[in-house]
Amino acid sequence: MSSDLDNQRIGPFELERRLGVGGMGIVYLARYLKTGQHVAVKVLSPDLMADEKVAKRFEREMKILKKLKHPHIVQYYGGSTSGNRRYYAMELVKGGTLETLIKKKGPVSWEQAIDYGLQITKALEHAHSVGVIHRDLKPANLLLTRKGAMKLSDFGIARDTQSTALTAAGKTVGTMSYMAPEQITGKHPISAKTDLYAFGCVLFEMMTGRTPFVSETAPEMLFKHLDEEPPSAREFNIQVPIYLDELIAELLEKDPNERPFDALAVQVKLDEVKERIAEGKSIAQQTAAGGGGATVRERDAELDRLLGRRKKKRRRKKKRVPVWERAWFLSLALVAVIGLLTWGFWPRSEQERFAELEQPMSSTDSSDWYGVEYKLDDFLDDFPDSDHAAQVQQWVDRVGMARAENKAVMREKQGRDPETQAERLYMEARQFERFGDRLTALQKYEGMQPLFESDEQARPYVNLARRQAIKIKDSIGGENDPVAFVRKQIADADRLYMDGNKIQAQKRWQSIVSLYQNSEEHQAAVRRVRARLLKPEETLMREYVDDPEQSDREPDAGDGPREPSLPVENG
Repeated sequence: MSSDLDNQRIGPFELERRLGVGGMGIVYLARYLKTGQHVAVKVLSPDLMADEKVAKRFEREMKILKKLKHPHIVQYYGGSTSGNRRYYAMELVKGGTLETLIKKKGPVSWEQAIDYGLQITKALEHAHSVGVIHRDLKPANLLLTRKGAMKLSDFGIARDTQSTALTAAGKTVGTMSYMAPEQITGKHPISAKTDLYAFGCVLFEMMTGRTPFVSETAPEMLFKHLDEEPPSAREFNIQVPIYLDELIAELLEKDPNERPFDALAVQVKLDEVKERIAEGKSIAQQTAAGGGGATVRERDAELDRLLGRRKKKRRRKKKRVPVWERAWFLSLALVAVIGLLTWGFWPRSEQERFAELEQPMSSTDSSDWYGVEYKLDDFLDDFPDSDHAAQVQQWVDRVGMARAENKAVMREKQGRDPETQAERLYMEARQFERFGDRLTALQKYEGMQPLFESDEQARPYVNLARRQAIKIKDSIGGENDPVAFVRKQIADADRLYMDGNKIQAQKRWQSIVSLYQNSEEHQAAVRRVRARLLKPEETLMREYVDDPEQSDREPDAGDGPREPSLPVENG
Protein backbone atom coordinates (compact mmCIF):
# COMPACT_ATOMS: atom_id res chain seq x y z
CA MET A 1 0.00 0.00 0.00
CA SER A 2 1.00 3.54 -0.63
CA SER A 3 2.88 5.39 2.06
CA ASP A 4 2.81 8.85 0.48
CA LEU A 5 0.93 10.24 3.49
CA ASP A 6 3.91 9.72 5.82
CA ASN A 7 4.98 12.97 7.53
CA GLN A 8 1.98 14.85 6.14
CA ARG A 9 -0.89 16.69 7.79
CA ILE A 10 -4.46 15.42 7.63
CA GLY A 11 -7.16 17.50 9.31
CA PRO A 12 -5.91 18.65 12.73
CA PHE A 13 -3.32 15.84 12.86
CA GLU A 14 0.27 15.53 11.77
CA LEU A 15 1.08 11.99 10.66
CA GLU A 16 4.48 10.93 12.00
CA ARG A 17 4.96 7.28 11.04
CA ARG A 18 3.05 4.15 10.16
CA LEU A 19 2.04 1.78 12.95
CA GLY A 20 0.36 -0.87 10.83
CA VAL A 21 -1.61 -1.74 7.73
CA GLY A 22 -5.10 -3.22 7.76
CA GLY A 23 -7.58 -4.46 5.19
CA MET A 24 -8.99 -1.00 4.51
CA GLY A 25 -6.46 1.47 5.74
CA ILE A 26 -3.15 2.48 7.22
CA VAL A 27 -2.82 3.29 10.93
CA TYR A 28 -0.43 6.14 11.77
CA LEU A 29 1.12 7.53 14.89
CA ALA A 30 -0.11 11.12 14.77
CA ARG A 31 0.09 14.31 16.81
CA TYR A 32 -2.96 16.43 17.53
CA LEU A 33 -1.71 19.89 16.58
CA LYS A 34 -3.84 21.82 19.09
CA THR A 35 -2.53 20.03 22.19
CA GLY A 36 0.46 17.97 21.05
CA GLN A 37 -1.24 14.78 22.25
CA HIS A 38 -0.31 11.60 20.39
CA VAL A 39 -3.12 9.49 18.95
CA ALA A 40 -3.56 6.74 16.39
CA VAL A 41 -5.12 7.82 13.10
CA LYS A 42 -6.57 5.35 10.63
CA VAL A 43 -6.60 6.61 7.04
CA LEU A 44 -8.48 4.92 4.21
CA SER A 45 -5.85 3.65 1.78
CA PRO A 46 -5.43 5.99 -1.21
CA ASP A 47 -5.81 3.14 -3.69
CA LEU A 48 -9.24 2.29 -2.16
CA MET A 49 -10.50 5.88 -1.92
CA ALA A 50 -12.51 5.68 -5.14
CA ASP A 51 -14.22 2.41 -4.21
CA GLU A 52 -17.70 3.41 -3.03
CA LYS A 53 -18.32 0.10 -1.27
CA VAL A 54 -15.09 0.31 0.73
CA ALA A 55 -15.76 3.96 1.57
CA LYS A 56 -19.19 2.98 2.96
CA ARG A 57 -17.61 0.25 5.05
CA PHE A 58 -15.08 2.73 6.44
CA GLU A 59 -17.93 5.06 7.45
CA ARG A 60 -19.72 2.08 8.97
CA GLU A 61 -16.66 1.32 11.10
CA MET A 62 -16.68 4.90 12.40
CA LYS A 63 -20.39 4.64 13.21
CA ILE A 64 -19.78 1.42 15.16
CA LEU A 65 -16.91 2.93 17.16
CA LYS A 66 -19.09 5.89 18.17
CA LYS A 67 -21.48 3.43 19.84
CA LEU A 68 -18.75 1.70 21.83
CA LYS A 69 -17.64 3.33 25.07
CA HIS A 70 -15.90 0.83 27.30
CA PRO A 71 -12.56 0.69 29.18
CA HIS A 72 -11.55 -2.45 27.27
CA ILE A 73 -12.37 -1.12 23.80
CA VAL A 74 -10.12 1.36 22.00
CA GLN A 75 -11.65 4.82 22.42
CA TYR A 76 -12.86 6.66 19.32
CA TYR A 77 -12.11 10.41 19.14
CA GLY A 78 -13.75 11.43 15.84
CA GLY A 79 -12.89 11.79 12.19
CA SER A 80 -13.92 12.98 8.77
CA THR A 81 -15.30 11.39 5.62
CA SER A 82 -15.41 14.52 3.48
CA GLY A 83 -13.39 15.40 0.41
CA ASN A 84 -10.85 12.96 -0.93
CA ARG A 85 -9.55 11.90 2.49
CA ARG A 86 -11.28 9.65 4.96
CA TYR A 87 -9.80 9.15 8.40
CA TYR A 88 -10.57 8.89 12.10
CA ALA A 89 -8.57 9.25 15.30
CA MET A 90 -8.55 6.83 18.22
CA GLU A 91 -6.78 6.12 21.46
CA LEU A 92 -3.08 5.30 21.15
CA VAL A 93 -2.29 2.03 22.94
CA LYS A 94 1.46 1.67 23.45
CA GLY A 95 1.98 -1.83 24.83
CA GLY A 96 1.81 -3.77 21.56
CA THR A 97 -0.56 -6.59 20.64
CA LEU A 98 -1.35 -9.89 22.29
CA GLU A 99 -0.04 -11.53 19.11
CA THR A 100 3.39 -9.91 19.60
CA LEU A 101 3.42 -10.86 23.29
CA ILE A 102 2.77 -14.54 22.52
CA LYS A 103 5.36 -14.60 19.74
CA LYS A 104 8.03 -13.09 22.00
CA LYS A 105 7.31 -14.84 25.30
CA GLY A 106 5.26 -17.90 24.37
CA PRO A 107 2.21 -19.05 26.35
CA VAL A 108 1.06 -16.94 29.29
CA SER A 109 0.25 -18.33 32.73
CA TRP A 110 -3.28 -19.59 33.34
CA GLU A 111 -3.79 -16.75 35.86
CA GLN A 112 -2.84 -14.17 33.22
CA ALA A 113 -4.96 -15.90 30.58
CA ILE A 114 -8.03 -15.72 32.83
CA ASP A 115 -7.35 -12.06 33.61
CA TYR A 116 -7.02 -11.22 29.90
CA GLY A 117 -10.03 -13.39 29.14
CA LEU A 118 -12.21 -11.49 31.61
CA GLN A 119 -11.20 -8.19 30.04
CA ILE A 120 -11.88 -9.45 26.51
CA THR A 121 -15.30 -10.87 27.38
CA LYS A 122 -16.29 -7.65 29.14
CA ALA A 123 -15.49 -5.80 25.91
CA LEU A 124 -17.49 -8.36 23.92
CA GLU A 125 -20.39 -8.13 26.36
CA HIS A 126 -20.56 -4.38 25.82
CA ALA A 127 -20.26 -4.63 22.03
CA HIS A 128 -22.91 -7.36 21.81
CA SER A 129 -25.26 -5.34 24.04
CA VAL A 130 -25.39 -2.60 21.39
CA GLY A 131 -25.72 -5.05 18.53
CA VAL A 132 -22.09 -5.14 17.38
CA ILE A 133 -20.47 -8.47 16.50
CA HIS A 134 -16.73 -8.14 16.00
CA ARG A 135 -16.29 -11.10 13.61
CA ASP A 136 -12.52 -10.72 13.49
CA LEU A 137 -11.42 -11.41 17.07
CA LYS A 138 -7.77 -12.51 17.17
CA PRO A 139 -4.57 -11.64 19.09
CA ALA A 140 -3.51 -9.09 16.46
CA ASN A 141 -6.65 -7.06 17.26
CA LEU A 142 -6.12 -7.16 21.03
CA LEU A 143 -3.92 -4.30 22.20
CA LEU A 144 -2.14 -4.02 25.55
CA THR A 145 -1.45 -0.85 27.50
CA ARG A 146 1.87 -0.53 29.27
CA LYS A 147 0.06 -1.36 32.51
CA GLY A 148 -1.22 -4.62 31.04
CA ALA A 149 -4.84 -3.65 30.35
CA MET A 150 -6.43 -5.24 27.28
CA LYS A 151 -8.16 -3.19 24.54
CA LEU A 152 -10.25 -4.65 21.72
CA SER A 153 -9.62 -2.90 18.40
CA ASP A 154 -10.27 -3.01 14.63
CA PHE A 155 -13.99 -3.07 13.97
CA GLY A 156 -13.45 -2.89 10.22
CA ILE A 157 -15.26 -6.23 9.67
CA ALA A 158 -12.81 -7.38 7.03
CA ARG A 159 -15.22 -9.88 5.44
CA ASP A 160 -16.84 -6.99 3.56
CA THR A 161 -13.70 -5.66 1.86
CA GLN A 162 -12.16 -6.82 -1.38
CA SER A 163 -8.73 -7.09 0.20
CA THR A 164 -9.84 -10.02 2.37
CA ALA A 165 -10.70 -12.40 -0.46
CA LEU A 166 -9.17 -15.88 -0.42
CA THR A 167 -6.50 -14.74 -2.83
CA ALA A 168 -4.98 -12.57 -0.10
CA ALA A 169 -3.42 -15.63 1.47
CA GLY A 170 -1.47 -14.02 4.31
CA LYS A 171 -4.38 -12.17 5.89
CA THR A 172 -7.00 -14.76 5.08
CA VAL A 173 -5.18 -17.66 6.74
CA GLY A 174 -4.67 -15.57 9.86
CA THR A 175 -8.38 -14.75 10.05
CA MET A 176 -9.41 -18.30 9.23
CA SER A 177 -7.48 -19.58 12.21
CA TYR A 178 -10.20 -18.05 14.41
CA MET A 179 -13.22 -18.51 12.14
CA ALA A 180 -16.35 -20.20 13.53
CA PRO A 181 -17.97 -22.95 11.42
CA GLU A 182 -21.09 -20.83 10.81
CA GLN A 183 -18.94 -18.14 9.19
CA ILE A 184 -17.81 -20.75 6.67
CA THR A 185 -21.02 -22.64 5.90
CA GLY A 186 -23.85 -20.27 6.78
CA LYS A 187 -25.67 -23.25 8.36
CA HIS A 188 -26.24 -21.12 11.46
CA PRO A 189 -26.56 -17.32 11.40
CA ILE A 190 -23.60 -15.26 12.52
CA SER A 191 -24.25 -14.12 16.08
CA ALA A 192 -22.55 -13.11 19.31
CA LYS A 193 -21.64 -16.79 19.73
CA THR A 194 -19.47 -16.48 16.62
CA ASP A 195 -17.24 -14.13 18.62
CA LEU A 196 -17.22 -16.64 21.49
CA TYR A 197 -15.80 -19.32 19.17
CA ALA A 198 -13.03 -16.93 18.14
CA PHE A 199 -12.44 -16.14 21.83
CA GLY A 200 -12.01 -19.88 22.45
CA CYS A 201 -9.30 -19.92 19.76
CA VAL A 202 -7.61 -16.91 21.38
CA LEU A 203 -7.76 -18.50 24.85
CA PHE A 204 -6.30 -21.71 23.42
CA GLU A 205 -3.46 -19.72 21.84
CA MET A 206 -2.74 -17.81 25.04
CA MET A 207 -2.29 -21.12 26.89
CA THR A 208 -0.38 -23.05 24.20
CA GLY A 209 1.30 -20.52 21.89
CA ARG A 210 -0.56 -21.90 18.85
CA THR A 211 -4.07 -21.92 17.43
CA PRO A 212 -6.32 -25.00 17.81
CA PHE A 213 -5.97 -25.81 14.11
CA VAL A 214 -2.81 -25.41 12.05
CA SER A 215 -2.71 -25.83 8.27
CA GLU A 216 -0.57 -24.97 5.27
CA THR A 217 -3.55 -24.01 3.09
CA ALA A 218 -6.73 -21.99 3.53
CA PRO A 219 -9.12 -24.75 2.29
CA GLU A 220 -7.69 -27.32 4.69
CA MET A 221 -8.04 -24.83 7.55
CA LEU A 222 -11.72 -24.38 6.66
CA PHE A 223 -12.33 -28.12 6.72
CA LYS A 224 -10.63 -28.49 10.08
CA HIS A 225 -12.94 -25.89 11.61
CA LEU A 226 -15.90 -27.74 10.09
CA ASP A 227 -15.01 -31.39 10.70
CA GLU A 228 -12.08 -31.90 13.02
CA GLU A 229 -12.43 -32.07 16.78
CA PRO A 230 -10.13 -29.49 18.38
CA PRO A 231 -7.27 -30.85 20.47
CA SER A 232 -7.09 -30.39 24.22
CA ALA A 233 -4.99 -27.42 25.29
CA ARG A 234 -3.42 -29.73 27.90
CA GLU A 235 -1.89 -31.80 25.08
CA PHE A 236 0.41 -28.84 24.40
CA ASN A 237 0.72 -27.40 27.92
CA ILE A 238 0.21 -29.67 30.93
CA GLN A 239 -0.02 -26.56 33.14
CA VAL A 240 -3.48 -25.75 31.73
CA PRO A 241 -6.01 -26.42 34.54
CA ILE A 242 -8.57 -29.05 33.57
CA TYR A 243 -11.44 -26.63 34.24
CA LEU A 244 -9.99 -24.06 31.85
CA ASP A 245 -9.43 -26.79 29.27
CA GLU A 246 -13.09 -27.77 29.57
CA LEU A 247 -14.22 -24.17 29.07
CA ILE A 248 -12.06 -23.84 25.94
CA ALA A 249 -13.62 -27.03 24.57
CA GLU A 250 -17.10 -25.62 25.24
CA LEU A 251 -16.25 -22.38 23.42
CA LEU A 252 -14.97 -24.38 20.42
CA GLU A 253 -18.16 -26.40 19.94
CA LYS A 254 -19.11 -26.64 16.25
CA ASP A 255 -22.78 -25.98 17.02
CA PRO A 256 -23.30 -22.42 18.35
CA ASN A 257 -26.14 -23.69 20.56
CA GLU A 258 -23.62 -25.80 22.47
CA ARG A 259 -21.42 -22.80 23.35
CA PRO A 260 -21.96 -20.62 26.45
CA PHE A 261 -25.06 -18.41 26.34
CA ASP A 262 -23.20 -15.11 26.00
CA ALA A 263 -20.04 -13.19 26.99
CA LEU A 264 -21.37 -12.56 30.50
CA ALA A 265 -21.84 -16.31 31.00
CA VAL A 266 -18.20 -16.83 29.96
CA GLN A 267 -17.09 -14.29 32.58
CA VAL A 268 -18.95 -16.26 35.23
CA LYS A 269 -17.31 -19.49 34.07
CA LEU A 270 -13.83 -17.89 34.14
CA ASP A 271 -14.45 -16.74 37.72
CA GLU A 272 -15.58 -20.27 38.60
CA VAL A 273 -12.34 -21.69 37.17
CA LYS A 274 -10.33 -19.49 39.57
CA GLU A 275 -12.51 -20.49 42.52
CA ARG A 276 -12.29 -24.21 41.78
CA ILE A 277 -8.51 -24.08 41.39
CA ALA A 278 -8.27 -22.19 44.69
CA GLU A 279 -10.36 -24.92 46.34
CA GLY A 280 -8.00 -27.53 44.94
CA LYS A 281 -4.95 -25.73 46.32
CA SER A 282 -6.58 -25.48 49.73
CA ILE A 283 -7.18 -29.23 49.87
CA ALA A 284 -3.63 -29.86 48.71
CA GLN A 285 -2.28 -27.72 51.58
CA GLN A 286 -4.47 -29.53 54.11
CA THR A 287 -3.35 -32.91 52.83
CA ALA A 288 0.31 -31.91 52.95
CA ALA A 289 -0.17 -30.89 56.59
CA GLY A 290 -1.64 -34.30 57.39
CA GLY A 291 -5.15 -33.01 58.03
CA GLY A 292 -8.33 -35.06 57.62
CA GLY A 293 -9.14 -38.68 58.28
CA ALA A 294 -9.34 -39.92 54.70
CA THR A 295 -6.98 -42.57 53.46
CA VAL A 296 -4.09 -41.62 51.23
CA ARG A 297 -5.90 -43.08 48.24
CA GLU A 298 -9.09 -41.13 49.02
CA ARG A 299 -7.14 -37.89 49.45
CA ASP A 300 -5.28 -38.49 46.19
CA ALA A 301 -8.58 -39.09 44.39
CA GLU A 302 -9.98 -35.82 45.73
CA LEU A 303 -6.86 -33.96 44.67
CA ASP A 304 -7.07 -35.51 41.22
CA ARG A 305 -10.65 -34.28 40.93
CA LEU A 306 -9.96 -30.71 42.05
CA LEU A 307 -6.55 -30.11 40.53
CA GLY A 308 -7.32 -31.70 37.21
CA ARG A 309 -4.89 -34.65 37.41
CA ARG A 310 -7.61 -37.00 36.31
CA LYS A 311 -7.42 -39.24 33.32
CA LYS A 312 -8.69 -37.47 30.29
CA LYS A 313 -11.37 -39.26 28.34
CA ARG A 314 -9.96 -40.45 25.10
CA ARG A 315 -11.46 -38.55 22.25
CA ARG A 316 -12.85 -40.67 19.51
CA LYS A 317 -11.42 -39.36 16.31
CA LYS A 318 -13.02 -40.08 13.02
CA LYS A 319 -10.79 -41.73 10.48
CA ARG A 320 -9.99 -38.84 8.20
CA VAL A 321 -9.57 -39.10 4.49
CA PRO A 322 -7.17 -36.50 3.05
CA VAL A 323 -9.10 -33.48 1.92
CA TRP A 324 -7.97 -33.72 -1.67
CA GLU A 325 -9.28 -37.31 -1.90
CA ARG A 326 -12.84 -36.41 -0.93
CA ALA A 327 -15.41 -36.64 -3.69
CA TRP A 328 -17.13 -33.43 -2.69
CA PHE A 329 -13.97 -31.38 -2.27
CA LEU A 330 -13.74 -30.11 -5.84
CA SER A 331 -17.46 -29.25 -5.91
CA LEU A 332 -17.25 -27.24 -2.71
CA ALA A 333 -14.06 -25.51 -3.81
CA LEU A 334 -15.66 -24.60 -7.13
CA VAL A 335 -18.75 -23.20 -5.42
CA ALA A 336 -16.53 -21.19 -3.05
CA VAL A 337 -14.49 -19.72 -5.92
CA ILE A 338 -17.58 -18.80 -7.91
CA GLY A 339 -19.20 -17.28 -4.83
CA LEU A 340 -16.14 -15.20 -4.04
CA LEU A 341 -15.81 -13.96 -7.60
CA THR A 342 -19.45 -12.89 -7.84
CA TRP A 343 -19.94 -11.74 -4.23
CA GLY A 344 -18.62 -8.22 -4.67
CA PHE A 345 -20.11 -7.69 -8.15
CA TRP A 346 -23.65 -9.03 -7.86
CA PRO A 347 -25.41 -7.23 -4.98
CA ARG A 348 -28.90 -8.38 -4.05
CA SER A 349 -31.86 -6.06 -4.43
CA GLU A 350 -33.43 -4.11 -1.61
CA GLN A 351 -36.54 -6.33 -1.72
CA GLU A 352 -34.45 -9.53 -1.52
CA ARG A 353 -32.54 -8.16 1.47
CA PHE A 354 -35.78 -7.19 3.23
CA ALA A 355 -37.37 -10.60 2.56
CA GLU A 356 -34.31 -12.29 4.08
CA LEU A 357 -34.85 -10.28 7.29
CA GLU A 358 -38.62 -10.61 7.43
CA GLN A 359 -38.77 -14.34 8.15
CA PRO A 360 -36.53 -14.50 11.27
CA MET A 361 -37.93 -11.23 12.61
CA SER A 362 -41.48 -12.68 12.41
CA SER A 363 -40.44 -15.43 14.83
CA THR A 364 -41.54 -15.34 18.46
CA ASP A 365 -38.16 -16.81 19.48
CA SER A 366 -35.72 -13.96 20.13
CA SER A 367 -32.74 -16.24 19.40
CA ASP A 368 -33.83 -16.16 15.74
CA TRP A 369 -33.51 -12.35 15.75
CA TYR A 370 -29.95 -12.30 17.06
CA GLY A 371 -28.66 -14.12 14.00
CA VAL A 372 -29.63 -11.28 11.65
CA GLU A 373 -29.10 -8.19 13.79
CA TYR A 374 -25.94 -7.13 11.97
CA LYS A 375 -27.85 -7.49 8.68
CA LEU A 376 -30.48 -5.09 10.01
CA ASP A 377 -27.83 -2.41 10.50
CA ASP A 378 -26.35 -3.15 7.09
CA PHE A 379 -29.78 -2.74 5.48
CA LEU A 380 -30.27 0.70 7.06
CA ASP A 381 -26.76 1.72 5.97
CA ASP A 382 -27.32 0.61 2.39
CA PHE A 383 -30.96 1.71 2.01
CA PRO A 384 -31.54 4.66 4.37
CA ASP A 385 -34.41 6.04 2.24
CA SER A 386 -36.13 2.71 1.71
CA ASP A 387 -39.88 2.30 2.25
CA HIS A 388 -38.90 -0.54 4.57
CA ALA A 389 -36.47 1.56 6.68
CA ALA A 390 -39.05 2.34 9.40
CA GLN A 391 -39.93 -1.36 9.79
CA VAL A 392 -36.27 -2.40 9.91
CA GLN A 393 -35.56 0.27 12.55
CA GLN A 394 -38.40 -1.19 14.64
CA TRP A 395 -36.74 -4.59 14.35
CA VAL A 396 -33.39 -3.10 15.38
CA ASP A 397 -35.08 -1.62 18.47
CA ARG A 398 -36.82 -4.91 19.24
CA VAL A 399 -33.52 -6.84 19.17
CA GLY A 400 -31.85 -4.18 21.32
CA MET A 401 -34.67 -4.37 23.88
CA ALA A 402 -34.51 -8.17 24.06
CA ARG A 403 -30.74 -8.13 24.56
CA ALA A 404 -30.92 -5.37 27.18
CA GLU A 405 -33.69 -7.11 29.12
CA ASN A 406 -31.94 -10.50 29.10
CA LYS A 407 -28.71 -8.88 30.20
CA ALA A 408 -30.36 -6.93 33.03
CA VAL A 409 -32.20 -10.00 34.33
CA MET A 410 -29.02 -12.11 34.28
CA ARG A 411 -27.01 -9.45 36.08
CA GLU A 412 -29.74 -9.21 38.72
CA LYS A 413 -29.82 -12.98 39.25
CA GLN A 414 -26.04 -13.04 39.68
CA GLY A 415 -26.06 -10.09 42.09
CA ARG A 416 -24.04 -7.86 39.73
CA ASP A 417 -24.43 -4.10 39.65
CA PRO A 418 -26.04 -2.49 36.59
CA GLU A 419 -23.51 -1.42 33.99
CA THR A 420 -25.08 1.94 33.09
CA GLN A 421 -27.32 4.55 34.69
CA ALA A 422 -30.12 3.73 32.24
CA GLU A 423 -29.95 0.05 33.18
CA ARG A 424 -30.00 0.93 36.89
CA LEU A 425 -33.10 3.14 36.59
CA TYR A 426 -34.90 0.56 34.46
CA MET A 427 -34.18 -2.20 37.01
CA GLU A 428 -35.40 0.03 39.87
CA ALA A 429 -38.70 0.65 38.08
CA ARG A 430 -38.97 -3.07 37.32
CA GLN A 431 -38.62 -3.91 41.03
CA PHE A 432 -41.55 -1.63 41.90
CA GLU A 433 -43.62 -3.18 39.14
CA ARG A 434 -42.87 -6.72 40.36
CA PHE A 435 -43.79 -5.68 43.92
CA GLY A 436 -47.16 -4.56 42.58
CA ASP A 437 -46.70 -0.80 42.88
CA ARG A 438 -47.49 -0.01 39.27
CA LEU A 439 -48.04 3.67 39.92
CA THR A 440 -44.52 4.26 41.25
CA ALA A 441 -43.14 2.03 38.47
CA LEU A 442 -45.02 4.13 35.91
CA GLN A 443 -43.55 7.34 37.34
CA LYS A 444 -40.03 5.91 37.12
CA TYR A 445 -40.48 4.50 33.61
CA GLU A 446 -41.83 7.83 32.34
CA GLY A 447 -39.07 9.73 34.16
CA MET A 448 -36.39 7.79 32.27
CA GLN A 449 -37.49 8.90 28.83
CA PRO A 450 -36.54 12.62 28.93
CA LEU A 451 -33.30 11.82 30.79
CA PHE A 452 -31.85 9.66 28.01
CA GLU A 453 -33.65 11.04 24.99
CA SER A 454 -30.45 11.74 23.05
CA ASP A 455 -28.31 8.90 24.45
CA GLU A 456 -28.05 6.25 21.74
CA GLN A 457 -26.46 3.73 24.10
CA ALA A 458 -29.43 4.01 26.49
CA ARG A 459 -31.99 3.62 23.69
CA PRO A 460 -32.85 -0.07 24.43
CA TYR A 461 -33.67 0.72 28.08
CA VAL A 462 -35.69 3.82 27.11
CA ASN A 463 -37.68 1.66 24.69
CA LEU A 464 -38.23 -0.95 27.42
CA ALA A 465 -39.41 1.78 29.80
CA ARG A 466 -41.80 3.15 27.16
CA ARG A 467 -43.23 -0.32 26.53
CA GLN A 468 -43.81 -1.01 30.23
CA ALA A 469 -45.35 2.43 30.79
CA ILE A 470 -47.92 1.75 28.05
CA LYS A 471 -48.77 -1.64 29.60
CA ILE A 472 -49.27 -0.12 33.04
CA LYS A 473 -51.46 2.72 31.75
CA ASP A 474 -53.69 0.18 30.01
CA SER A 475 -54.11 -1.83 33.22
CA ILE A 476 -54.32 0.52 36.21
CA GLY A 477 -57.79 1.92 35.58
CA GLY A 478 -58.61 4.39 38.34
CA GLU A 479 -55.60 3.73 40.57
CA ASN A 480 -53.84 7.00 41.37
CA ASP A 481 -52.57 6.95 44.98
CA PRO A 482 -49.17 5.31 45.67
CA VAL A 483 -49.45 6.12 49.39
CA ALA A 484 -52.70 4.18 49.66
CA PHE A 485 -51.04 1.27 47.86
CA VAL A 486 -48.19 1.14 50.40
CA ARG A 487 -50.67 1.33 53.32
CA LYS A 488 -52.52 -1.63 51.87
CA GLN A 489 -49.25 -3.60 51.52
CA ILE A 490 -48.46 -2.94 55.20
CA ALA A 491 -51.94 -4.04 56.21
CA ASP A 492 -51.68 -7.23 54.13
CA ALA A 493 -48.29 -8.03 55.70
CA ASP A 494 -49.75 -7.38 59.17
CA ARG A 495 -52.54 -9.89 58.47
CA LEU A 496 -50.00 -12.47 57.34
CA TYR A 497 -48.09 -12.04 60.59
CA MET A 498 -51.24 -12.23 62.71
CA ASP A 499 -52.25 -15.44 60.94
CA GLY A 500 -48.88 -17.01 61.73
CA ASN A 501 -47.16 -16.49 58.35
CA LYS A 502 -44.27 -14.64 59.95
CA ILE A 503 -41.61 -15.26 57.28
CA GLN A 504 -43.86 -14.03 54.44
CA ALA A 505 -44.84 -10.96 56.45
CA GLN A 506 -41.24 -10.08 57.22
CA LYS A 507 -40.25 -10.46 53.56
CA ARG A 508 -42.97 -8.01 52.55
CA TRP A 509 -41.98 -5.53 55.27
CA GLN A 510 -38.34 -5.74 54.15
CA SER A 511 -39.38 -5.13 50.54
CA ILE A 512 -41.28 -2.00 51.57
CA VAL A 513 -38.24 -0.60 53.41
CA SER A 514 -35.89 -1.46 50.51
CA LEU A 515 -38.10 0.10 47.86
CA TYR A 516 -39.40 3.19 49.64
CA GLN A 517 -36.71 4.24 52.12
CA ASN A 518 -35.52 7.06 49.82
CA SER A 519 -39.00 8.40 49.02
CA GLU A 520 -40.12 11.42 51.06
CA GLU A 521 -43.85 10.75 50.68
CA HIS A 522 -43.44 7.26 52.16
CA GLN A 523 -41.24 8.08 55.17
CA ALA A 524 -44.08 7.62 57.70
CA ALA A 525 -44.87 4.19 56.25
CA VAL A 526 -41.18 3.18 56.28
CA ARG A 527 -40.88 4.14 59.98
CA ARG A 528 -43.92 2.00 60.81
CA VAL A 529 -42.47 -0.97 58.96
CA ARG A 530 -39.04 -0.64 60.57
CA ALA A 531 -40.74 -0.74 63.98
CA ARG A 532 -42.44 -3.99 62.95
CA LEU A 533 -39.15 -5.51 61.86
CA LEU A 534 -37.51 -4.65 65.19
CA LYS A 535 -40.40 -5.53 67.56
CA PRO A 536 -43.26 -7.08 65.58
CA GLU A 537 -45.48 -8.38 68.42
CA GLU A 538 -45.12 -5.23 70.51
CA THR A 539 -45.77 -2.89 67.57
CA LEU A 540 -48.78 -4.80 66.25
CA MET A 541 -50.24 -5.16 69.75
CA ARG A 542 -49.98 -1.38 70.25
CA GLU A 543 -51.50 -0.51 66.88
CA TYR A 544 -54.24 -3.10 66.61
CA VAL A 545 -55.16 -4.01 70.22
CA ASP A 546 -54.13 -1.37 72.77
CA ASP A 547 -55.01 1.65 70.65
CA PRO A 548 -56.59 0.77 67.29
CA GLU A 549 -57.20 4.47 66.56
CA GLN A 550 -53.42 5.09 66.59
CA SER A 551 -52.91 3.26 63.32
CA ASP A 552 -53.15 5.40 60.24
CA ARG A 553 -54.17 2.36 58.22
CA GLU A 554 -57.19 2.95 56.04
CA PRO A 555 -59.48 -0.13 55.99
CA ASP A 556 -60.07 -1.57 52.57
CA ALA A 557 -63.61 -1.47 51.24
CA GLY A 558 -65.29 -4.81 51.72
CA ASP A 559 -62.96 -5.93 54.51
CA GLY A 560 -65.72 -5.91 57.10
CA PRO A 561 -65.00 -6.13 60.85
CA ARG A 562 -62.00 -8.27 61.73
CA GLU A 563 -60.96 -9.38 65.18
CA PRO A 564 -57.21 -9.22 65.79
CA SER A 565 -55.64 -12.65 66.00
CA LEU A 566 -52.14 -12.19 67.34
CA PRO A 567 -50.43 -15.56 67.65
CA VAL A 568 -50.29 -16.83 71.26
CA GLU A 569 -47.07 -18.45 72.38
CA ASN A 570 -47.53 -21.74 74.27
CA GLY A 571 -46.17 -22.09 77.73
